[in-house]
Amino acid sequence: MIVARGSTALRLALRFGMVWVLILTVIFARIIYPQFFDAANLNNMVAQVAPTAIVAVGMTYAIISGVFDLSVGAVFAASAVLFTSLSNSMPWPLAFACTVLMGIVCGAVNGFVVTYLKVNSFIATLATASLISGGAYLYSNAQPVISSADGFEFLGTSRLGGVWTSTWLLVLLILLLGVILGRTSYGRSIYAVGGNLEASRLAGLRVKGVRISAFMIVAACAAVGGMIVASQTSVGQANLGASVTLDAIAIVIIGGTSLLGGEGAMWRTAIGILLWGTIANVFSALALNTSSQLLIQGGILLIAVSIDSLARRGR
Repeated sequence: MIVARGSTALRLALRFGMVWVLILTVIFARIIYPQFFDAANLNNMVAQVAPTAIVAVGMTYAIISGVFDLSVGAVFAASAVLFTSLSNSMPWPLAFACTVLMGIVCGAVNGFVVTYLKVNSFIATLATASLISGGAYLYSNAQPVISSADGFEFLGTSRLGGVWTSTWLLVLLILLLGVILGRTSYGRSIYAVGGNLEASRLAGLRVKGVRISAFMIVAACAAVGGMIVASQTSVGQANLGASVTLDAIAIVIIGGTSLLGGEGAMWRTAIGILLWGTIANVFSALALNTSSQLLIQGGILLIAVSIDSLARRGR
């Protein structure tokens, strides 16, 4: 009986392992940075990671459905360029809608190549990343695109109720996509397709449509993230987002969503976002150099993957 209880406690500890890691990291951050819990610091902390975090929210759908999207960094940069350019010739909300549509089209192309042409998602999205990035450089003539439109800075530099608009947008997307993922039949089909593709097909699910939709969601989120960065600086550049793809995947994995698909949750991505933001905040407070940051981030990512592996063995 005692052994069984011990085993159950261990499984629970592993299942919520990253929650404990987040708690310990926050305690550590408070010790070395006394202003950590200041409202202004927390507000800025979330806003700083919001563009990448929004990409991670969409990436949660892709990974749970059993695929990866390595083109999000390119979509991120292309969206910043397109949004900035369009805002000079039309109202920024319309430019926003057109840019999101561009992201959705990119996602649909990725989904078509992966599902209908049977190309591995790593290879397919790596290739489309190159195509999209090249298109962004051609469109902008490899030059920064500057916006002078009224209201263009709304997404990146305005506040609502004292909180950055980008933070509100992040919270809204987490809640909306979290509810869809966890409470709807469509969300259950995402889990089913990622868990067992063949069984889902035999059960009558439209597996191709489900995976294409997952690609469209993550690409749309990448477009939103890119537009926020462009809005913060009033400049769109094709070389943005070099680390966005790996950072977004890392946030999802750190939260505890399985790399193998079929398992995970949006609340886990939220944990990953908070952990990633806390670490970035500590880095900034300590003025750590890039090499130290990479070592620590790599160590945390290794711990997260190891916990995921141990949790799977314990089932």
